[in-house]
Amino acid sequence: MTEGQCKFDLADGVSGNSPVNRSRFAMTAADRLRVLKTYKHIAMVGLSSNLFRPSHFAAIYLLSAGYHVVPVNPRESQVLGQKSYPSLRDVPGPIEVVDIFREQSAIPSIVEEAIAVGAKVIWMQLGVIHEAAAERARQAGLEVVMDRCMKIEHARFFGGLNTIGMNTGVISSRKR
Repeated sequence: MTEGQCKFDLADGVSGNSPVNRSRFAMTAADRLRVLKTYKHIAMVGLSSNLFRPSHFAAIYLLSAGYHVVPVNPRESQVLGQKSYPSLRDVPGPIEVVDIFREQSAIPSIVEEAIAVGAKVIWMQLGVIHEAAAERARQAGLEVVMDRCMKIEHARFFGGLNTIGMNTGVISSRKR
C-alpha cells in the first residue's frame, strides 16, 4: 500500500450507517484521511474543561497526536492549559479546521464565523448533521465532515483505537 492510500471501504467504521453517507455531503474515508494529514490547526468549538465531556477527551488525544488545538468556548477562560476564546473571530492565528462540539441549532452561526476567519474545514461531531449549514460552507469553499469524530477517525487511520481499549486483539471475554 502506498503513502496516503486508504485501506478502508468507504462505508467502514464509526458512523458507517449515517444518513450522511448516502447524501450529497458524503466524504470518503480517503478524503477524511487527507484532511487529517493536511490540516493541523484546530479550533474546537464547545471544548469543555469537564474531564468527562467528549470534547475534552478528543482534545487531549488530538494534542497528543501533534495537532494545535485552540479552545473556543465563551464559558471557559482556560482549557487544558490554553486560553479559551469566546468566538472564532477572537482566535489569533490561522484556523484550518473548525471542530464543532455544539448542538445542531448553533451550527449555522459557527459556519458563518468559520467562513469569515478563513477556515478550510468544518467538522461536525457524531450525531451532528446540518445540511443547510454544510451547503453554505461548501458554497464558500470549505470542506465539510458531518456525523464523525475527528479523534475516532484519526485513531482509525493511525492506529490509536487501542489507547482507549478498543481493537486490542482480545477476542474472548475470558481473562488471559
